[in-house]
Amino acid sequence: MNVSIISFTSAGSRLSVQIKETLTKEGMFCEAYTNKRYAKNSLLKERKGSLFEWTKSQFFKVDAIIYIGATGIAVRSVAPFLVNKKNDPAVIVIDEKGTFVISLLSGHLGGANRLTELIATKIKAVPVITTATDINQLFAVDVFAKKNKLLIKSFPLAKEISAALLDKKEVGLVCDFPVEGTVPKELKWIQETENSLLSKKMELGICISARERKEAPFQKTLYLIPPIVTLGIGCKKGTGKEVIEELAERSLYECGYSWNSVEQIASIDLKKEEEGLCQMAKEHGILFRTFQKEMLAQLIGEFTESDFVEQVTGVSNVCERSAVLGSKNGRLVQKKRAENGVTVAIAERDWRVKFDE
Repeated sequence: MNVSIISFTSAGSRLSVQIKETLTKEGMFCEAYTNKRYAKNSLLKERKGSLFEWTKSQFFKVDAIIYIGATGIAVRSVAPFLVNKKNDPAVIVIDEKGTFVISLLSGHLGGANRLTELIATKIKAVPVITTATDINQLFAVDVFAKKNKLLIKSFPLAKEISAALLDKKEVGLVCDFPVEGTVPKELKWIQETENSLLSKKMELGICISARERKEAPFQKTLYLIPPIVTLGIGCKKGTGKEVIEELAERSLYECGYSWNSVEQIASIDLKKEEEGLCQMAKEHGILFRTFQKEMLAQLIGEFTESDFVEQVTGVSNVCERSAVLGSKNGRLVQKKRAENGVTVAIAERDWRVKFDE
């Protein structure tokens, strides 16, 4: 976690040094800023420019901003830059005596609540957390999604589910994966193989799945999607992005996936600078990973072999082997599919959902 601290007084600057040292020991990267007159300590940096300019320089760069001072100062400083809960950093306010640590912004997705509790424990302060699910000790879908690296398909529906839990309404859960830990008591976990009709009678529910279901399990279904799919791709040199993308998207769709499920694109290292592949990965915001032919050749399994591909690349199959290797020896969902000089295979990484004990 990348954290920036700002203080305005002598007492505040001393506290910021203490917090910087604490967070650094916790493995975080932390910078502490203050006014010129207090920036004597080597652990403190002088704030350049106005507070508005400083906030602007930090807001889109760091994971968390800590203001040591009045809450009003923090609110007025960050207000012009707020975007949404998905993108805003965690914002925390601490009084200069270190009595209260206040989670002000992005408590769940930004991690402000957890950071607030950590700092409060270390400096022996009172944590101030106002998030309803936290103070009522209820399941928080956004925190759960972040811990499990799940994509939240609909934030408005996530809010509706949180509101339902607070109102003690029934919220269902279906999951396509093995479950570790204890499912929260406020969620009704439905084993679809045992009772597939029960979920359809429920108004609200959560579905954890990498696939786009043709029929929603609940009347209102919040999909939480794990990015666990690897697209293994081979192509002729110079193949355009549109040609590659067309086959990739069709393959995903026919297997029940969308781009939301894709973790990475994988290929042989001969293709590491292939413009079409690089461009497609960049546009979809996913990793493009390549492997040496020796690594691909060492894989054990049944693959679609090609003498021509082996002559060109040194390995008898690129797409299937890349997909399996990229998914850490996951399950090959789609074997080699070839069209217009492009080959695509799909593999799904072994994964399980984790609830707190």
